[in-house]
Amino acid sequence: MLTADDRLWMARAVKLAEKGLYTTSPNPRVGCVLVRDGVVLAEGWHQRAGEDHAEVQALLSAGTQGVELEGSTAYVTLEPCSHTGKTPPCVSALIEAGIRRVVYGMQDPNPVVAGNGLAQLREAGIEVEGPLLENSCRVLNPGFIKRMQQGRPFVRCKMAMSLDGRTAMESGESKWITGPEARRDVQRLRARSCAIITGIGTVLTDDPAMTVREKDWVSADHAFPSRQPLRVVLDPWNRLLGEHYAILQGSVLVVSVEPRIEPFSAALQAQGVRSLCLPSDDGQIDLQALLAHLATAYQCNEVLVEAGATLAGSFLSQGLLDELVLYMAPCLMGSSARPLFLMPFAEMHQKRALQIQDIRAVGDDWRITAIMAD
Repeated sequence: MLTADDRLWMARAVKLAEKGLYTTSPNPRVGCVLVRDGVVLAEGWHQRAGEDHAEVQALLSAGTQGVELEGSTAYVTLEPCSHTGKTPPCVSALIEAGIRRVVYGMQDPNPVVAGNGLAQLREAGIEVEGPLLENSCRVLNPGFIKRMQQGRPFVRCKMAMSLDGRTAMESGESKWITGPEARRDVQRLRARSCAIITGIGTVLTDDPAMTVREKDWVSADHAFPSRQPLRVVLDPWNRLLGEHYAILQGSVLVVSVEPRIEPFSAALQAQGVRSLCLPSDDGQIDLQALLAHLATAYQCNEVLVEAGATLAGSFLSQGLLDELVLYMAPCLMGSSARPLFLMPFAEMHQKRALQIQDIRAVGDDWRITAIMAD
């Protein structure tokens, strides 16, 4: 039977898993705590893909300290893996270590393997209990869960707006609506994302780099991430010409509806600039096909949309946004300025309802996090 102490140790495992917020992709963020008689023996968390999983990290830590694990309980935020990938299965390591009991936060969302790890532990005579704090454990990995269960990434849209809901002046000018604190806060959204999607209009107007900027990185708990997200530019008719754009640095995917007549230069290709053609009857990029491609070809768990009202409105109207992060500045930009989302509704019944999850001050601005209401 699960107890209050079990909840305490699982909460500790969740906090450990959060340490991998910016580094584990395409793997899930996982934490593990080893306990016996109310005493923590060792703990670990998955740090990055290709390295030891959380359970093995904890077991190695115990071994380094010379700690005997026979009869202990392992608290793991995600069902221990039962297959061999880049690392051996964690189930085998737990069995060999003499773990008596395993408490898991949630089952593996991959339908091919879900439950196999738990079954193997039970077959080995280990007591298995859970799920425990399942919602907290699911919050750790929204993108991994989405990709495993639906074949596409978790899509988050970030927008900056004025108090009257405007994102740019009529001319397209938008620097800067929000203050420096809000812009620094965006860095964490970029850092946790596998890819950032923007439109050709934003690139031609603002020439953004859309990278995670070390000079703006502010985090007491996480070092500046070593990986930059893939930048994805939606350029239906191949308007992105030349090599001087700031976004064409590092890993970039330019998506069109017709093949490029001339590929990017050898120098750009060498540093990771690629093109993808998704043919379309209406001249618009198939966003669902794009997300499926990012999930399969690039193993993207979380994707951030940073775009203007037209592209953001397309994602929203097609039901492809899982979360909205809106930074609202204390200013008014007037009725001629551009709206938050381009969705020309004419009747009240067309309105889209949101569920606000969080509102908090970020410097002089406010950050509103919301999801679509059912």
